[in-house]
Amino acid sequence: MIQTILFDFDGTLFDTGEGILRSVQYALEGFGIRETDTARLRKFVGPPLFDSFTELYGMQPAQAQAATERYRERYQPIGVYECEIYPGIPELLAQLRAAGFCVAVATGKPTPLARTILQRFDMERLFDCVIGCEYDGSRSTKAEVVAAVLAETHTAPEAALMVGDRKYDVTGAAACGVPCLGVYYGYAEPGELEAAGAAATVQTVAELSERLLHWNEI
Repeated sequence: MIQTILFDFDGTLFDTGEGILRSVQYALEGFGIRETDTARLRKFVGPPLFDSFTELYGMQPAQAQAATERYRERYQPIGVYECEIYPGIPELLAQLRAAGFCVAVATGKPTPLARTILQRFDMERLFDCVIGCEYDGSRSTKAEVVAAVLAETHTAPEAALMVGDRKYDVTGAAACGVPCLGVYYGYAEPGELEAAGAAATVQTVAELSERLLHWNEI
């Protein structure tokens, strides 16, 4: 019986792509790289920035850290506001709470930034807790974030369900013994979520609502 539902943030609750992609371009320009490949930039939505700069551009640790800091120079004052909530999400959250579910945010985004966006859209009140990574590098993996949410909400892994749009959500939840329902309206590539081991996948917010509200009836 599922009691707590954990939501990823970027690509699951909000389409934050514009702010992230523009901030990544800004960061890369500091290294003389002018990136216009949208498909490549989209890969930054979801995983830790440090890892993406390292894997996608072959940066050494010191360079990846510097790129991450430069990214934040633009994202924190500007990019954080370049986002839109996916239509239907506020209504879904209200329905889940009315149905008795505990609802939480489990994001790789720094907690203060997630809270800033939620407050702007008057949505923080719809969550029992909001937990992300920290600027000092602590709680940097999705598994650590999921574990923190389980502890904060006093939820056993078998009573929790993760909802996310990238493979990192699936594998991070799995590391904690939590199944993941994958969504394809975000930033996942075709087949990515199934390959990572998602318990199920949906294509739209409407389909997500149907699955979540009836999950315990399956």
